[in-house]
Amino acid sequence: MIENNQLELTSLENIQTAHERADAAANRRLILQTAEHLYAERGVAAVTMADIAAAAGVGKGTLYRRFDNKAELTLALLDGRTREFQNGVLKQLNQFEEGRASYLDRLDYYLDALVHFTNDHLPYLCVVQSEGLIDDREQSHPYHWQHHTVNALLSRGIAAGELLPSIDVPYTADALLAPLRADIFRYQRAVRGFTPDRISQALRTLLHALST
Repeated sequence: MIENNQLELTSLENIQTAHERADAAANRRLILQTAEHLYAERGVAAVTMADIAAAAGVGKGTLYRRFDNKAELTLALLDGRTREFQNGVLKQLNQFEEGRASYLDRLDYYLDALVHFTNDHLPYLCVVQSEGLIDDREQSHPYHWQHHTVNALLSRGIAAGELLPSIDVPYTADALLAPLRADIFRYQRAVRGFTPDRISQALRTLLHALST
């Protein structure tokens, strides 16, 4: 039989745990909001973890308990934007499916969307890539979804007779996505002076060279 004082102790422990979790969640939101504000104000590259901790009014220990480094924090900021992008893409691809659009048209749309997403979030992506997080092997990371989508569309395009049957699908998916790596994309924009539209058009021209 459980004594009343044991029930009371258990209840107090549960309340304390819930309070600690709420505090942790609130700190995480504060840190992310502060980082996003500083990034917009100063530029992503100019902001340090120490800057974020100071502006958020939290200790460095609190900051590093939640994020190991700036890249991990930045990836967390990208998460919501990435999910929104993915949901928009899936909605459009479903519309293509209903309209029986060609797989070439679907790939054309998807690559163009990826180019502009990369351009819009390039400073964030450069920081994330600097720590190798974009290349992480975990299936939850954005690149795996991108590769899966291109891989699937290429395979279905071949099956539908729209694309050359000799295509090495996994390699071609990587090859089409390679120019969208943050470091390469930044080089194209900053050094080559290519506009996002030019990059998109050239990439999709390569894609169309694979059609039958």
